[in-house]
Amino acid sequence: GYSKHREWMKAHVSIDADGEIRAVKLTDNSVDDAAAGEALLQQQQSETIDEVDADGAYDKQKFYAACQRQQVARIVIPPRRDGKIWFHGNLKGEPHPRDENLRAIRKTTRKRWKHESGYHKRSGVEITMFRTKTIFGEKLYSRSISNQETELMLMAKALNLMLFNGMPDSYAVT
Repeated sequence: GYSKHREWMKAHVSIDADGEIRAVKLTDNSVDDAAAGEALLQQQQSETIDEVDADGAYDKQKFYAACQRQQVARIVIPPRRDGKIWFHGNLKGEPHPRDENLRAIRKTTRKRWKHESGYHKRSGVEITMFRTKTIFGEKLYSRSISNQETELMLMAKALNLMLFNGMPDSYAVT
């Protein structure tokens, strides 16, 4: 009979500071965001990455290790609310980026840390996904996984071309 268990695919997107899509990854719903984030970082091996801004789903040791392998200069990921320090200050070497984020949150507040760290830049990916769904629709039309991956990459290429040809200038009206 008909199964009520629904499967879906997740699109993971990496953008640069200008909003250009740099990497895309299509996974099934069982893959966690941190594993997909590792794949996004691997797609950008030839380039240096200045900063990674991600949501709390990426707060895992394997993703931080992938960022350190890529020599990411700055990692802005909010730790869990009940997060613990991974490496205490009495260890030799540089402090872990997650621990620094956690210490900064403890000194002020989570809201203030997000403002001071520039965490709001992460919303650029949400805007990119909104643009994708608005222009191309909410679903992929291909049936096979490999064709869906190609379709997603073509969408990313088309959005990058639209971005390259010109985005409207937004400014505050005074």
